[in-house]
Amino acid sequence: MLDGVPERIREVTAFLAEVLAPRAPLTVIVDGGDQGAAAAFAARLAAAFPPSARAWRVDAVLGLSGPSGGRGDSALNVLEPAADRVIVYLRGGPRGRRGNGEGERRAQVVIDHHDPSWPVIRHVHPRLADPERWYLAESRAFFGARAADWDAKFGDDLPAYATAVATAEPCPGDLALDVGCGTGRALPALAAAVGPAGRVLGLDLTPAMLDAARAAGRHARAGLVLADARRLPLPDGVAGLVFAAGLVQHLPDPAAGLAELARVTRPGGRLMIFHPTGRVALAARHGRTPRPDEPLNEANLGPLLAAAGWEMVRYEDPEDHFLALAIRR
Repeated sequence: MLDGVPERIREVTAFLAEVLAPRAPLTVIVDGGDQGAAAAFAARLAAAFPPSARAWRVDAVLGLSGPSGGRGDSALNVLEPAADRVIVYLRGGPRGRRGNGEGERRAQVVIDHHDPSWPVIRHVHPRLADPERWYLAESRAFFGARAADWDAKFGDDLPAYATAVATAEPCPGDLALDVGCGTGRALPALAAAVGPAGRVLGLDLTPAMLDAARAAGRHARAGLVLADARRLPLPDGVAGLVFAAGLVQHLPDPAAGLAELARVTRPGGRLMIFHPTGRVALAARHGRTPRPDEPLNEANLGPLLAAAGWEMVRYEDPEDHFLALAIRR
């Protein structure tokens, strides 16, 4: 901490200033969160800019979710994207005031701001910065800070993982991959399904998540590999099953990610995309509703899978789980 400002805030605001300042003169609008957090973040972002650039904050904490404070339609128009305007959306604040997700949809930068002292960049529009400049570091900052408590918070999900593995029907003797394995909650079920003649690898890009998997003993029957899902350290066509829980929606380019999962899967192999909560319930947990442009929306996921070499054969999205099963063509 320097001058009372946590180092994580300095890292995030310095990065944003670096990618936005060359576009000055520019209006930067900080939206979302709550009023005090938005004002504080905007002030710190403005301080990170060189004197030649400008960072403005709109006095609107509900932002694009709907008018507040008597702003009216003219204020909502200010929050429309434009060539000389960038919207930074803070995902956080009181749950009942986060709206329907429209503000996040229109933003060029989305920041997880549930802990104002630990902001994490979750999305940057490619025209502002290539994902290679931020994705790995920010993903590790997000998941690394949560790894130690992950199982304590979500331990009730274990039976749902076992059910999803059974639905995927791994073949005995297969190589099964859990890509984005986190703390390895699917690994025991995968190992039991492929049997002693098979092999299971859990791959994740966050060292702290793999450490938590080891601490839980889930490495006993599975190998753990530090790896980026976008560039798996595996040959072509080796896997019979790829299990991907909570992965696709976090990738900066879901189409490219699905293509990489297809690359390592043999023809006829399977992909199980899974989450232990349905999309509507998961969005409600974050104070919004699902958006039509999300990659896991059925109308979007089918074409994304087909373009990557998969055929979607099952799609379920009730309240208590999400799954999509696809076959490698």
